[in-house]
Amino acid sequence: MKPALKSFFLLLTAAALLCGVASGYAADQRIEVKTLDDLPRLTYPMSGPVSEMIVSDEAFGEFAAKLNSDIAGILEKYDIGDAATLQRFHSTLSALALLDGRDADALAHMAKVKELEDKEATRLTTGLGFTALIAARQAAAPGEPAYVDAFAAALRAGVAELPWDKVQERIRRLKGSAEMMGENFLMGMITGSIDPVAANTGEISLDVAENLPRMRVALKLAIPLKETTVAVYQEFIDAHAVVKQDIWPARDLVLEADRGLKPVTVAIWDSGVDAAVFGDAMYVNEGEVPGNGLDDDDNGFVDDVNGIAFDLDGRYVTELLHPLGEAEGRIDEAMASLEGVMDLNAGFDTPAAAAIKKLLGEMPPEKVGGMLEDFSLCGLYAHGTHVAGIASAGNPFIKLLGSRITFDFHNGPQPRDLETARRQADSYQKSAVYFREHDVRVVNMSWGWTLKELETALEANDVGGSPAERGALAGELLGILKQGLIDAMTSSPDILFVVAAGNDDNDVAFDEVIPSNFVMPNVMVVGAVDQSGDPTGFTSSGDNVRVYSNGFQVESYVPGGDRMKMSGTSMSAPNVTNLAAKL
Repeated sequence: MKPALKSFFLLLTAAALLCGVASGYAADQRIEVKTLDDLPRLTYPMSGPVSEMIVSDEAFGEFAAKLNSDIAGILEKYDIGDAATLQRFHSTLSALALLDGRDADALAHMAKVKELEDKEATRLTTGLGFTALIAARQAAAPGEPAYVDAFAAALRAGVAELPWDKVQERIRRLKGSAEMMGENFLMGMITGSIDPVAANTGEISLDVAENLPRMRVALKLAIPLKETTVAVYQEFIDAHAVVKQDIWPARDLVLEADRGLKPVTVAIWDSGVDAAVFGDAMYVNEGEVPGNGLDDDDNGFVDDVNGIAFDLDGRYVTELLHPLGEAEGRIDEAMASLEGVMDLNAGFDTPAAAAIKKLLGEMPPEKVGGMLEDFSLCGLYAHGTHVAGIASAGNPFIKLLGSRITFDFHNGPQPRDLETARRQADSYQKSAVYFREHDVRVVNMSWGWTLKELETALEANDVGGSPAERGALAGELLGILKQGLIDAMTSSPDILFVVAAGNDDNDVAFDEVIPSNFVMPNVMVVGAVDQSGDPTGFTSSGDNVRVYSNGFQVESYVPGGDRMKMSGTSMSAPNVTNLAAKL
């Protein structure tokens, strides 16, 4: 759950379209699955590029048959209590059935996906394009005018029955996702992100494999109907001009500067803060002389004027804002494109959204990978400053202390080794000591780690041996990072740690997301709702996610002082931090 746009580009194609199996085992014979780590780790040999396999009927057919058999076998053999995991499996089976012409099976699996969904807006909109596709091809052959007309009629009928006040955010996001879809963009994602993994290892994991049927559905079935899909969603949006009531302005608490209240120090433990944006609102370590390269106050940190920072390897550095490196010369253009992606994903027709649609429509596949890396870098570069702006709004008495943690923005992220994990865990404890010594009362943590992302990084770099060995290594790495965070938080009982739940619409306990699966007296885990208080489609959940706040299109600062709207539990957490600091 690193900050920025985790999984967004890989999953948006499926969201635009797709958004039970009888068991032969007796209940007492099935293997109970308590966490994601309990499921089998399967791999699929790749003799060539995945980008070639996915467009080959013969090669994809062989792969699809094996994937279908494997997932059906997992559902038969394992007792999985996690709804999000079951949804993912049934969604994959529905896509495979759709590609294979087994419409009844496809609809049955999609019905299971809807049945498992507990968010009303997501449940109501799941499978809209999927069911319309089936209705269309039952009416006419693909490519015929009657096929397009039947698809439009079925999709129009599906959305017409929906309550606008409940689904408007989802419909806008589905429209935005459809607008971003294109063959060049999709193939560029595969060549830039998946092909290198297959080339390194000669195989892909089940996690990667599950995305491919949805991508082939997009290539073969959804993209040819892109204009029709967007037009129908736009009709529905235009017919319901009433926008959801924004409940948040009435809930704002603004502290007047003349009240003479005691300052409170809040740490933004994130990807970096642009201190220049916040001026006097930044915490200043009076014992340090700026820029002299010395540890003036003898606290172990050089030039820690506004806070501290650790690099990707867990080593102390002095730069509080995430470095740009070779991307510095193109950051302004990339940030403008990122704003367009944000607007388009939210379904808003802004000039920035129009520009990104044009860019994506003209971009050759070989350029997509570089663009995605730039977007990821922009997300990391902007994230901490955006969070700090939300946390400090309306509070002239806040003092923002920056605490940078660094994540990798590359398509093939750097894998962790045990030594690096131990350094990072040690940096967590050093950070907590620093917070205590500088009288921090609240710490915002809009980030985290998951077992899956650590394992994925190992796979991408062909590190860790067999799938089982790689899984064991990922578990050991996560354990080190987890213990480091637990030690840091438990040693700071007088500090409130406000943690973002995550944006994967999952159960943070089942997927082993740290620290949002922690249950501790000084940890508050925050999920996201939209402007009217309804749960967003992306927010993660779990028994310990008990507080929700605005995480949809929240406006705040980015480095340099401009303002941008972003969505995510990364935005909802600092809204809670904001109120906690004022209290």
